[in-house]
Amino acid sequence: MKIYEIKDHAPSLLPDEGEWELAWADEFDGKTLDESKWDFRLCMMQKRHPAWTDKGVHLDGKSNCVFTLIEEEGYPVSSQLQTGYNFMDQPLKKTTFGSDDLQWPIGKLHEDKFTHTYGYYECRCRLQQKEGWWSAFWMQSPTVGCSKDPAFAGNEVDIMECFHPGSIAAHNVFSGGYGEMMERRKVGGLEIAQDGYHTFGLLWEPTGYTFYVDGAADGHVDEMLSHRPEFLLISTEVNGWRKKHHAPPKESFDAIGDTFLVDHVRVFDRKK
Repeated sequence: MKIYEIKDHAPSLLPDEGEWELAWADEFDGKTLDESKWDFRLCMMQKRHPAWTDKGVHLDGKSNCVFTLIEEEGYPVSSQLQTGYNFMDQPLKKTTFGSDDLQWPIGKLHEDKFTHTYGYYECRCRLQQKEGWWSAFWMQSPTVGCSKDPAFAGNEVDIMECFHPGSIAAHNVFSGGYGEMMERRKVGGLEIAQDGYHTFGLLWEPTGYTFYVDGAADGHVDEMLSHRPEFLLISTEVNGWRKKHHAPPKESFDAIGDTFLVDHVRVFDRKK
């Protein structure tokens, strides 16, 4: 890997091939989240998600974005940040088409803050320290699942998912949305130290996805490739809410106050 230095911040670990230039970044300096770059995701599948909050993130003044598992209305909740939106990000409201009683099946759409196609995507972070919640760095298309063709519709690409402290799950590529058309490819995954910072990266090229952990390649996918702009997400989520009972387990309550720290997120393009 190549070392890309940024003054007063941790360096980036970039693929050896080619020369790189910074296209977009957030170093999380200061004490206020940059809302021109990020918004909170609060809905899942067009419904307000009870375990997601816009109160679980702050900047610590030391170039860290701090995600904290907090308590609201007696339950553990946490936050998700995103640089764009998909068509499932808002609940439906009753609508009609002219005088016809026809319901448009998509909620209000929003203008993306940042989307990008191809390049190298990197997040440096310190994982959560307790069981009961999980963290992720990933990408999603605004129109994921709108077509069977991932080149047109885009994908979900999971660069890092940590469901248990110190354990990095397989990197995923999901195509076709989240219903009957869904297809999945997964590669890699490994155990790492749960304390200290780690760097997770994705090299997205027209010919494939290559995943990296701390500068070393950890799997490659050359199928179901997206060729459309996608947005970035840093997310945390409480265990249990996606299960049939929709409730967190005891370990989630015990983890209230635990943190997941993000030092930087950077996007690089190859120099032409």
